[in-house]
Amino acid sequence: MRPTRVLALLAFAVVLALPTAAHAAPPVPGSMASLGDSITRGFNACGWYSDCTSRSWSTGTDTGVNSHYRRILAINPAISGRNYNDAKSGAKMSDLAGQASTAVSQGAGYVTILMGANDACTSTEAGMTPVSTYRAQLDSALSRLKSGLPNASVYVVSVPDIKRLWEVGKVSGSARTAWSMFGICQSMLANPTSTAQADVDRRDRVRQRVAEYNAQLAQACSAYGAQCKFDGNTAFNYPFQLSQVSGWDYFHPNAEGQRVLAQISYAAGFGW
Repeated sequence: MRPTRVLALLAFAVVLALPTAAHAAPPVPGSMASLGDSITRGFNACGWYSDCTSRSWSTGTDTGVNSHYRRILAINPAISGRNYNDAKSGAKMSDLAGQASTAVSQGAGYVTILMGANDACTSTEAGMTPVSTYRAQLDSALSRLKSGLPNASVYVVSVPDIKRLWEVGKVSGSARTAWSMFGICQSMLANPTSTAQADVDRRDRVRQRVAEYNAQLAQACSAYGAQCKFDGNTAFNYPFQLSQVSGWDYFHPNAEGQRVLAQISYAAGFGW
């Protein structure tokens, strides 16, 4: 075979081995907005029953948490001060479209979404948001982002496994007391020490609902296109410990929980 022919084949092989544009990391953003609920607001991460946005896993400024914002700031100083926390404690998926509109008005170049815990954590199992409704509300919010921020990178984080919270907290008297006293996530956490089949089945159904929400997040993000990335159930699969949960309500991530969430979600993200 002629040397020129060999060189041509080698060059072609190198081109095939290179990552395609569709898989390349998008440009490092110069602004960002976080959408979601009390987890993203850092609720109970540094104060009694109050938001603590400085310790948000996404847009927080606390050096100990080392949020997405701080990680991006280290490689792109242009993002300094352009970290908008548009999440709202108590929010459900029905609130996401409004938050998306706020992010559009801010011109965010990177948007994180973590929404769904409150759709499953209701006072009763019957009160959980139907999967079809959850998806329709999600699609509406993503449509606003796509039309208003066509060049933004959108990162969708899976809803954590709330059954894991029951598993690690049921042995704690303090956790059981807080769950009962404050009526926290009773769809999952009611009768926490019960082994009755009805309670076992209820917990499994609630966990399945969260898994179904996450499946919709993945599908909707895939339909959005290359600018949207799902975390691949990284948050859902993480085996968090009770020591990473607030000792005030035994539900929300404390500072350590926020740090871990920032770490594992960023590692599964766009690769900046």
